[in-house]
Parts: sequence; structure tokens; C-alpha cells
Amino acid sequence: MSQLQLLRARDYPRMPWKNGGGFTEEITRDAGDGLDGFGWRLSIADIEASGGFSSFAGYQRIITVLQGDGMRLSVDGVASRPLLPLDAFAFDGQSQVSCHLLGGPIRDFNLIYAPERYRARLQWFNGSTRLFSAAGTVLVFSGQAQLQVSVGGQPVDNLDRYDCLHLSGNERLMELAITGLCCVIELSDVSR
Repeated sequence: MSQLQLLRARDYPRMPWKNGGGFTEEITRDAGDGLDGFGWRLSIADIEASGGFSSFAGYQRIITVLQGDGMRLSVDGVASRPLLPLDAFAFDGQSQVSCHLLGGPIRDFNLIYAPERYRARLQWFNGSTRLFSAAGTVLVFSGQAQLQVSVGGQPVDNLDRYDCLHLSGNERLMELAITGLCCVIELSDVSR
């Protein structure tokens, strides 16, 4: 039986980074407490200064700049392209990663997931989008105020900026219609 949960940005818990260098607002996760026991986790981080990232061995990471001029990552000594707003970038969670801010502070959006447990797909959309998903978990993250979403033809309350719609337990092909700027994440359990 699928469940739909609307998560409001104002309610996200704030927690320290694993390396103690800053703070994260956790949007949602599949399981566990603190920084342990999850198969996937979605969060927003504020990066105030250039520096190192926390290591998450056994996980993949996909990061997107939400606000600010952007950054360039060094992943195991290899420089990334400049990462500008809404430009997703994936890397191995156990890599040695540091960032160089291209201007001032930034805010970023992070998906961390265990690839031996989940397959993940992350896409940014802007405008009117209609898609179909059979993923067990679908997350719709709003990049703007008043994002309009309907699931299976049924409208959902509008999402404000950085709110997230969390659909879990999906066992069928589900239709999503979205109007506005958003990120859609599909997570499928690899054991199924």
C-alpha cells in the first residue's frame, strides 16, 4: 500500500556534518538514526567556506547546488567541472572530496544512497512535466514556491520552496504531473 507524505522545509531537523565542519537539514531517509543505518538519505547543506566533505563509505552521492555562485569539487585529486545551480554531480561517498567555492557561500541538495540496496535516478525538471514511475519510493523536491503536483490525477497541496513530497511503498505504475521547478528522485530496492 503506497503512502504519501508532504514534508515541509520549516520542519526539517538540523544536524552537524559527520566531519563537524557545518550543518545539514535532513529532509527524509529510509531508516536509521543520526548518520548511521540508512539505505538512502536526502538533505540540504549550507557550505559557508571551501573545505573538505565527510566520507560515506559504501554509498554513492549526488549533489546539486541550489543557491549561490557554485563550486568546484576535487574528488580523489581530480577537479570536477564548475558545478553551477541545478547541475547535478555524482561521486563515490568514500572518495576524498573537497570543494572550492566559486563565489560566496552556497546551499546544496544531497542524495546519499547505498547502491547495493537501491537503484537511484535523479532528474531536475522545469515547466510542465508528466512522468510515470514504478519505483518503490518517489521523492519530489520543490525548487520554488507553489509547486503544483498531482499523483494519479489527484492534486496534492502545493509545495513551497524546498518542501518535499515523499511517496513510499509504491507497487504500481504511478503517474505524476508537475508544474514548476523540481527534482524527482526514484529509488528502487534492488532485492525486488
